[in-house]
Amino acid sequence: MFYNVCMRYVLHVDVNSAFLAWSAVYRLRELGDPLDLRDIPSIVGGDEESRHGIVLAKSVPAKRYGIETAEPVASARRKCPNLVVVPSDFKVYREYSAAFLSILRSYSSEVYQYSIDEAWVVLDNYEGLYGDITSFAYRLKDEIREKLGFTVNIGVSTKFTLAKIAGDFEKPDKVHTLFEEEIPDKLWPLPVNVLLYVGKSMTAGLRNLGILTVKDLIDADPAILEFNLGKFGVSLWESAHGADLNPAGWYESEQKGYGNSTTTAVDTTDWKTARGILLQLADHVGRRLRRDKVYASVISVSARYSDFDHQSRQMSISTATSVTEDIYEYACNLLATFWDEDRPIRQLGIRVTKVTSEVYKQLSFMDMLG
Repeated sequence: MFYNVCMRYVLHVDVNSAFLAWSAVYRLRELGDPLDLRDIPSIVGGDEESRHGIVLAKSVPAKRYGIETAEPVASARRKCPNLVVVPSDFKVYREYSAAFLSILRSYSSEVYQYSIDEAWVVLDNYEGLYGDITSFAYRLKDEIREKLGFTVNIGVSTKFTLAKIAGDFEKPDKVHTLFEEEIPDKLWPLPVNVLLYVGKSMTAGLRNLGILTVKDLIDADPAILEFNLGKFGVSLWESAHGADLNPAGWYESEQKGYGNSTTTAVDTTDWKTARGILLQLADHVGRRLRRDKVYASVISVSARYSDFDHQSRQMSISTATSVTEDIYEYACNLLATFWDEDRPIRQLGIRVTKVTSEVYKQLSFMDMLG
């Protein structure tokens, strides 16, 4: 395959089983653990004693026992009695995430973090420095493994969406390409849920319309998709026809604020798991605030329960912030004001508003006297 010397490429870099890998590397390098969690049946999971912990990440040997991410730890233990369960450590995860991103930023100023363990890297006219883009992706993958001790998958394309899809083709420790000329052979035959944002409910909705593969979606009538699935059905059809993401345009206005939410695969019923989810959400929101050099002074937390009831709380803070730790602490305090663990949570969200480009502090009466 020949590449245009002036081509703009996009790499999607995704850490393989990040929480498990990062826990393994930390134990090997920092604690001197003789066992590599990745080589034995092991998981990162919530507290077993509470009986509410879930599997956050699993090793390949654990997967062979049929253990699934987000299933209850107790269920995983029944499948594999000798399973090694280690607690999550988000402080360690954030450190490894930062190290991983630092390597990516050493090659490009355009790095768009999508989550704690994945990011896009834009390489524009870089062939003169790094040569063939696929060969460079292999070198980058190997550099991360050699320097940091964990593996990644890299998807290579000229579009953000296609790069992410490519990175998921086969894992772990792989490089895959998905250029536009490769789409008919590599993408069209695949099940439609390989596309971004196509979860279980959307897959079911598409199946009801006789749409099972990406090619089926390509050939579908967008008017029928809109009638049955709403505007998202049309967006999905457009994405299948080549519409791309624009991470550089993820800026949100002051009026809209910044937010992120996640729906869990199983109900969350313990504080440890809830706090872990809130930390990931706070990290995502905080990074976007810092990227845009703005600060927020109103923080809200929302929860949707397994019975679809919804609750939320918000608070104003005296000093506008973009610091992940601040957002996380306020979010935990807010959730504690309305949640008890008897009500299983299916979705958690953090949103910040009253955004400003200046840091200010509301002075109290005592501040003014002092």
